[in-house]
Amino acid sequence: MNTITREPISRTHRGSVGPNVDPGSILAVLEWLAGDECHSIDEAGLVAGLGLRLRQIGLPIDRLTLHLTTLHPEILGRTVAWAPSEPVEIHDRDHGIKVEFASSPLVKVMESREPMIVDAGDRQSPWQHIDVFAGRNLVQLMIAPLCNVDGPVSAAGFGTKRPGGFTLSEIRVIERILPSLRNTCEMRVMRHAELSLLDTYIGPMTAQRILAGKIRQGEIETMQAALLLRDMKGFTELSNRLPDEKVLELLNAYFDAVIPAITGNGGEVLKFMGDAALAFFPTSDAVVACRRALAATAEIFANLAGFEPNGARVDATVGLHYGKVSYGNIGSGRRLDFTVIGSDVNLLSRIQTACGGLGKSILMSDTFRRSSGADNIVSTKFHRLKGFADPIELFTIAE
Repeated sequence: MNTITREPISRTHRGSVGPNVDPGSILAVLEWLAGDECHSIDEAGLVAGLGLRLRQIGLPIDRLTLHLTTLHPEILGRTVAWAPSEPVEIHDRDHGIKVEFASSPLVKVMESREPMIVDAGDRQSPWQHIDVFAGRNLVQLMIAPLCNVDGPVSAAGFGTKRPGGFTLSEIRVIERILPSLRNTCEMRVMRHAELSLLDTYIGPMTAQRILAGKIRQGEIETMQAALLLRDMKGFTELSNRLPDEKVLELLNAYFDAVIPAITGNGGEVLKFMGDAALAFFPTSDAVVACRRALAATAEIFANLAGFEPNGARVDATVGLHYGKVSYGNIGSGRRLDFTVIGSDVNLLSRIQTACGGLGKSILMSDTFRRSSGADNIVSTKFHRLKGFADPIELFTIAE
């Protein structure tokens, strides 16, 4: 019996009974879903392996789809679709897809947590316009929810071209495998959500360290890296003048113009500090790291050229340095944070702060200048920076 639904789908199905499928064949599918082979393959391998096995035991599956919902700020979920003798299709869905498919049985099943069997041309629950079903001459679609213990609901779709659709016996077989399919999909959904959330909130490098078990207080790694500290000019004045919702809207638009320039050049944003962001380009090759940071800086200012959301002129200042940092866990008890610390981080902060006093959009250390190899960098002379005994020569891009 299908333990996901309140009652078996087959109780309300009006199709013919049809011959029973050999119980041993069903058991083989269940064992595969729970076994090591299935555990080790990706979503494409899962849907292809299951589709082939269901056809081998006699089910007329002409389209098998998994609609896996996850937790991600930009992606609602992923559709994985299989058909005999075709490559597996994978479609990442953004959040807007829910509006487009609002009247479809897929959304109804996910929201109600109840299965549906729909025929071709069903006007109450249209589904043949959905990209993975369109133009395939399917006559019937069975959709079942895959309900996790908590979190978003996913779904599985089983389509057939056979006139008359699925028999009662075939539906019972699908009901029988649904709990095992639910379990293996839940593992993938939770893994994907885990990686997506860690990557979104703390960055890919830090996420990998956490998943590798480096989560204890005081676990610190020393590394060489190019450092970039970027701040918004005039943010305090803007935030005092604009309503809070407009400030958040401005910040998000601003970061959308800035952060891709950093990540696209191999950097990782380690921390947001209001309107500022601290990023690093971790590599022991100083030339590579500094050139990446310099390319990111150029792209930031190119993206901000003419950037005036809500009529507010927005610009930035950037501090650049290359040096040694200690990267790891700091905090207390169960509240820890990954960060970088060290004298080179302190110097970076002072370099960026000096941008305002010197009227420069970009300032960098001599170490960064020499490593970058750029020929359009000029000295702004020596300056005293807070916390450093000796004057430090700072450089900028020649205008």
